[in-house]
Amino acid sequence: MTLLDKDGVRLTVDDAATVATVTLANPDKRNAQSPALWRALTEAGRILPGSVRVVVLRGEGKSFSAGLDRQAFTPEGFDGEPSFIDLARGSDADLDATIAEYQEAFTWWRRNDVVSVAAVQGHAIGAGFQLALGCDLRVVADDVQFAMRETSLGLVPDLAGTHPLVGLVGYARALEICVTGRFVQAEEAERTGLANLVVPAAELDGAVADLTAALLAAPRDAVVETKALLRGTAERTYEEQRVAERGAQARRLRDLAGAGD
Repeated sequence: MTLLDKDGVRLTVDDAATVATVTLANPDKRNAQSPALWRALTEAGRILPGSVRVVVLRGEGKSFSAGLDRQAFTPEGFDGEPSFIDLARGSDADLDATIAEYQEAFTWWRRNDVVSVAAVQGHAIGAGFQLALGCDLRVVADDVQFAMRETSLGLVPDLAGTHPLVGLVGYARALEICVTGRFVQAEEAERTGLANLVVPAAELDGAVADLTAALLAAPRDAVVETKALLRGTAERTYEEQRVAERGAQARRLRDLAGAGD
């Protein structure tokens, strides 16, 4: 069932409404991104049915996403949107609020009630790389090419990708990837933790389907609690994490024993 289809984004759910697929659906432009697309991605997260447990993010065509549409760098920008020049000339508050709105499209994938899986083939550049980083897991084709090109344009990666990138590959490698703008290909992506799995391009959909089935095998509440535990490790000390583990397990035991509130 299709719940959303606009501005280069299509949201569908399976018959059981447990798996949603968000598709970047503008292959003629290699799924280049725009503020309208970001708003559609944010809307997809907002209207996601509560029964959904796994969200798959994919891009139609040969590339996952070539990044920000270069029209953004023209003086006129996108129709009906403030240009980069307009944004730069606005107030600090307005500029901050606009970037924060853009970031929403990249952040909801990490929420605890779903597990998000990016299926990445071909180019995933700049905003495309950051969108893949926004997901919990990444299954990539052997032709994948990740790159963070913002710095070469005089900008910085600002779509919530820096935190997960450092968490996955470490500060030194993340700095080198961002500042040089070089391509990270499949073998390095798997070796450094950017990719959970690398498969031939023809097998990408099948591999994602297999992973989705495995993610659905465990009880939902246990998955939600586990994701929350793991995501919280960066902010907790070792002892605080032990306390969090005990609290989560107590909730699970009471629920399984029918002794919950």
